[in-house]
Order: sequence, then C-alpha cells, then structure tokens
Amino acid sequence: MKMSDDWLGKRANLSPVNIALIDGETQEEWTYKKLHDKALQWALLFNYRKIKKGDRVLLLAKNTPVFFELLFACSKVGCVLVPLNWRLSQQELTEIINHAEPALLFLDQEAEKSFPSLKELGYEWRSLSTALFHVHNTEESKQLLGHNEEEEELPWLMIYTGGTTGKPKGVVLTNKSVNWNAYNTIISWGLSSDDKTLTYLPLFHTGGINALSIPILMAGGTVIVANKFSSKEAVHLLHDYQCTIALFVPTMYHMLVEDDLFRKMPFSSMKAFLSGGAPCPISVYDKFQEKNLPFKEGYGLTEAGPNNFYIHPNDAKRKKGSVGKPMLLNDIKIVDEEGKEVETNEVGELLIKGNHLFKNYFKNQSATNEALRNGWLHTGDLARVDQDGDYYIVGRKKEMIISGGENIYPLEIENVLLAHPYVKEATVIGVNDDKWGEKVVAYVSQKKAKVFTSQQIIDYMRQILASYKIPKEIVILDELPKTDVGKINKKKLLNEYNKVV
Repeated sequence: MKMSDDWLGKRANLSPVNIALIDGETQEEWTYKKLHDKALQWALLFNYRKIKKGDRVLLLAKNTPVFFELLFACSKVGCVLVPLNWRLSQQELTEIINHAEPALLFLDQEAEKSFPSLKELGYEWRSLSTALFHVHNTEESKQLLGHNEEEEELPWLMIYTGGTTGKPKGVVLTNKSVNWNAYNTIISWGLSSDDKTLTYLPLFHTGGINALSIPILMAGGTVIVANKFSSKEAVHLLHDYQCTIALFVPTMYHMLVEDDLFRKMPFSSMKAFLSGGAPCPISVYDKFQEKNLPFKEGYGLTEAGPNNFYIHPNDAKRKKGSVGKPMLLNDIKIVDEEGKEVETNEVGELLIKGNHLFKNYFKNQSATNEALRNGWLHTGDLARVDQDGDYYIVGRKKEMIISGGENIYPLEIENVLLAHPYVKEATVIGVNDDKWGEKVVAYVSQKKAKVFTSQQIIDYMRQILASYKIPKEIVILDELPKTDVGKINKKKLLNEYNKVV
C-alpha cells in the first residue's frame, strides 16, 4: 500500500523547528518536524495493521496533542479518524461504535477504566499510551509515501453530531471539506504563523478541531491543547503563551468574565476572543467592552466548516449579536418556506454553499438528501441580513414558537433575560398549549446570593417586550442542564416539562 502525502509534510519542511502543539497540562512541545514524524510512525502502524482507505479509526480520549498525530496519520493512509464523545454513556458509545464499524479503536487510560465493556465488542482495540512503537529511522515510513496528489473527495474525519434532534449522525468530512475550511479561515480572518490559540473545546467536536486548530496549524502557528476548562487556568494559559485568538462557548465566557483574575489581566496579545456553539448573551459583550478587549461571535455547524462568517471586533461592538459577512470562499443566502430569497431584515432559513460542506451522513442517505439540496446545505437555522450585508442568527427553525398566531424567536427573549443583573443563565422553549397552540416557557438560574421571584422577572420583561412574547411560565433552577459541548440542553428541558405536565 502506498500512502499519499499531506500538507503537514510540507509545513514541516517550511518551518520544522516552529512549535506546532503544546500540552497545556504538561507544557510538552511538538515542533512541526516532531508532529510530522509522529504522524508517519502512526501511519506505518496502520500500514502494518492492514488498515485501508476508507477504514474507520476510532479514538476515545480526552484532549491530547496525540489526537493531531493520529489525524494526520489518517490523512496519509486515506483512512478516517472518528473521535468519540467521552461524556456519553457506555450504551450510547456502544451504539455509535457499532454504527461506525471500526477497523481499529484507540482508548486512553481513563476510557479503558470507565468503559471496560468496549473492549469486548469484537473490534480490534489498542491502548493509546502503548500502541505506537518506536521507528528509529523514519525513512522506513517515508518510503511508503507516494507522490500522488491528495484525493480531495476521500473522507478524512467523521464527527458524530450531538443528537439533540434524535440519534447522533456521523458527519463525513473529506480532505476537501477540512482543507477548504482552513483556506477560507486563514484568508478571511488573516491568520499567520504568528498566531497562537488555546483549545479547550473537545476534540470530538468540530469547534475543537476545525474552527481554529487546523487553520492555525496550516498557517504554521501554535495550538495549546487543554482539558477541563477552568477560568483561572484559561487566563494563565492565554497570558503565559501570549495567545492571539481563542474560541470558547458562552458557558465558558460566563465563568471567565466573573473571575477576578480576568478583570486584572490585560490580554495585550489577544486579537480576538471568539464565541461559538450557541448565541452569546449581550452581557458578555459588555464585559469585554468594559476592558476594551476584542470580542465577536461566529457561526458554524459540523456539516459546514464550521467557519462561515467574518466580522471585525470593532464592527462587533457596534452590531452586537451579528456574525458579520460571508467569508471569501463560501456563499450564503436566506430563503422563505418556498425557497425564495427574503428581503433585507426579513427572517428566513440560512443556506450555505461551498467546498467546505460535508460529504454525507454515514449510512443515512435520506438525511443527507434532506440536508443537501441543489448544492446548498439547509442549516435549519433562522437568520436575517441587514442593509449593510451583516448577518444575524435568530435561532433554530425547529425552535421558533408560534403562539396565538405570532412568530416568537427564543433568542430575543433569552437576551432580555440575560440582561437582568441577577440572571446567570436563561433559555426559552415552546410547549404545546390548548389555548395558544404553543406557549413560551423560560428557564433561568440565579447568580450567587441573588434572589428573585418569577413575577419579578415577568414585570421586568414587560418593560422591554411585547406582551405576546412574555413567557407564560418562568422556571427557576439552580443550574440549567448542558449538552456535551456546553450548550444549554433544551431537548432535556422540554422532555422534563412534558413529563411533569
């Protein structure tokens, strides 16, 4: 078997001694040469194990720089890396593993202890810490490298979605998908070898892999890989490594801006704090504005990128909540129910087109056909575009609430709730109702040592929102449930509400 080369080999030739990866816990460093040599060793192991093009290699492990060694090894061989969500139950993982039909399964030490029965599923597995044998002469593996052009349509990654609307689906990303997202991000965002990012988002999620890590590695920069988000650790790592750009989810930003250390640190090297994964409350914008720090939101999904827009932090100050304009190498449009483009400031479904789109859902052609139509990805997200061409994400199409004949967008209500000085978290769902068709129910948590009643929140909202948008119920919880990537779990809240009713 011959292996095809990849851009990492060329990057290793261009900047062999530059630091590609840093382990945030141990401070161990990977130069580009070391990363490439390790990837070659893994590729040689795959070759010895008779792993072929298209075979799935599964990884169940916490964030580790070794992830990228395996990722680039898969690119060389033509097999597919499938990172697994270690926050799932053993039963959920078993279902996904059986669906993926792996040629090889890697487990880190923690996964071996937590999920012992995964070893008994009948698939070949290896311990991540002991699987890689040492190759004294990397020429042995380099001899296997062909000089064929990279096969663009060959699957490289398969990422299972969170499954908030049903069973998780395996999103197949090709070399073209991953690389074009990186090209687009580097060009549109102006990334370079001077950039450094801190990656806390899990590497089983497209945000951890493709939002910044792969683009920055392609550009020759540095990725600091970290686990178990802590606001104090994050501040120290951002400062100590002089990071220039970072992506966190809103839940992380809530913790960050409330930390005393965040208030004291200047973050002079940071060019952009990015928020993604879910709409970010305006209150977080305000905290960064108080410190005159560059902050903005992005938008993406596993099936597209995830990077699709660019906005300068100065514009983000003026247009809080906007994700900006489409990037250089993708197309965006907003359509109504009939598929016609909407007028300025009208709400419709967001459609995306470009070489960064996913190829298909693994073994699910009907879902693929539903999502990809005439070259456009139908995101299921609602958006609008203003007179300047800047886009705003309004919410999920399936989450739009129709109450008494009026269209209600949960995000608008959530932003009002989050602006209340005592509200820590907030989310809004629509539930079936005999009188209204659907009614608005809000869930909130309180900031420490702050007390309010549901009626006080309703009275507050009446000053800002039209009466039909006011929630019919307010439920106060100590903490709102989260999905595996830190989003508030609306599906769980809806299920629990329906059980109670």
